[in-house]
Amino acid sequence: MKSARAGLSRALPGLLLAMAAGIGPGCGDSRSREAEEAAQALPPARVVSPIEGEVHLKNVRQLTFEGENAEAYFSGDGNRLVFQSTHGELKCDQIFVMNLDGTGRRRVSTGKGRTTCSYFAPDGDRIVYASTHLGSPDCPPPPPPPPPYVWRVYEDFDIFSARPDGGDLRRLTDSPGYDAEPTYARDGSRIVFTSARTGDLEIWDMKPDGSDQRQLTDIPGYDGGPFFSPDGKKICFRASRPEGKDLEKYRGLLARGQVEPSHLEIYVMNADGGDIRQVTSNGRANFCPFFHPSGRKLIYATNKHSEDRRKPNFDLFLVDIESGKEERITHSEDFDGFPMFSPDGSKLVWASNRYNARRGETNVFIADWVE
Repeated sequence: MKSARAGLSRALPGLLLAMAAGIGPGCGDSRSREAEEAAQALPPARVVSPIEGEVHLKNVRQLTFEGENAEAYFSGDGNRLVFQSTHGELKCDQIFVMNLDGTGRRRVSTGKGRTTCSYFAPDGDRIVYASTHLGSPDCPPPPPPPPPYVWRVYEDFDIFSARPDGGDLRRLTDSPGYDAEPTYARDGSRIVFTSARTGDLEIWDMKPDGSDQRQLTDIPGYDGGPFFSPDGKKICFRASRPEGKDLEKYRGLLARGQVEPSHLEIYVMNADGGDIRQVTSNGRANFCPFFHPSGRKLIYATNKHSEDRRKPNFDLFLVDIESGKEERITHSEDFDGFPMFSPDGSKLVWASNRYNARRGETNVFIADWVE
C-alpha cells in the first residue's frame, strides 16, 4: 500500500528457492499455514449503512474486520480478491486471497518479511506481489513518525509470482533496490511495475516470466502505482514532478529509502511509455488511479477537498480523462482509497477507515456499482 507500488526472470537456485518458497510462519509466528487459517474464524460480509451522497454505490458490504487491510484487487473472473493485511499476530503486511463475501481467506505469501502490491494474473492461476523476505525474514523497520509523512521504499523489495495457494514461488526481479507495485495487462502479456534501479522511481514493464524488462518513464520524481487500461493500450499512474529545492529534497529522501507523497498528480501514457499526459493538477496528494470499464475515466483517491492539511481526508473521485470533469464518489469523513472495478464493471472494491471498531484500522469494502 504505502510501498512506493527489475532484472531478468530466473528460477531461484537450490537453497534460495527452497527458502523463498517455504510455507513459513508469519512474522514471529510459528504456526503452520493450516493452523493459521483454522484460527481465522471470519465473520461473513456485513451490509453497512449507506453514506449520503454515495449514489454510485449500492449494497455496500464490509469484508474484513480487524487490522490494516488494503489494496484489494479482483481476479480475472471477478470471483475472488487478493489483498494485503496485517492482523492478529502478524507484525507486517502479508498477502491473502478471499471470496467476495469475505470467506475463504488464505495466505499466499511466505509469512516472512514485508509484502505489498499483489495482483491476479488474468487466468487466475498466479498472483504477483512484492516481498522483502529474501533480504530478511523479519519485518523491516517502519517509517519514521511524521512530520514529514513518508512512505518507505524498501530496497529489499523484489517481485515474485506464486499460485493462489502460495506454491511454486518464482522470483521475477533481482536488480539492486526497490522493485514493487506489479500489475498485469488484461490479456496477461505484460506486467507493469515500479523500480528504483536507475536511482529514481520509474515505471517499467516485463513479460510474466520476468524477461524483457523495459523502462517506460525517465523523468525525475516518483512514478508509481501503474495500471493498464481495459484494452491494454494505456497505463495510468501517480507521479511527482519536483524541481529545484523540491527535487533536491526528493533525492535526499530517496537516498534514505523514503518518499514524501504530499504532492502527487495522476497521469496516463501509452503502454510503450509514449504520450504522457497529466490528468489532475490540484497540487495535493492524488494516488491509486484505476481505469473505469469504459477506459475513458479514472477513479482515484485524493485529499484535494480536505480543508485541514494537517489531518487530510481522502475520498474517491471519478475523472474524465479528456475533459477533466470530476465527480466525487465517496463521502465518508474517514479515509477511502485503493479502488478497483471488477472486470465486468458491476462492482467496486476499495479500502476505508469507515465503521472502524478500533482507531487506525483499515478494512476492505465492496459495493455494486451504479452508473
